[in-house]
Amino acid sequence: MVVCVCNAIREQDVRAAARAGAMSACQAYRALGRQAKCGQCVRFAREIIADERTAA
Repeated sequence: MVVCVCNAIREQDVRAAARAGAMSACQAYRALGRQAKCGQCVRFAREIIADERTAA
């Protein structure tokens, strides 16, 4: 599933960044070499990161 259309970031990319230590959407995007643009994806990215943190 696509999380961020502006940056073509997929859910699996955000999950991998979270597993690698990203604690926020901004950190995850930086780890992927990108940054949020319009911001509509940030809430969903946060949910994915929180899900990965609880699963760890």
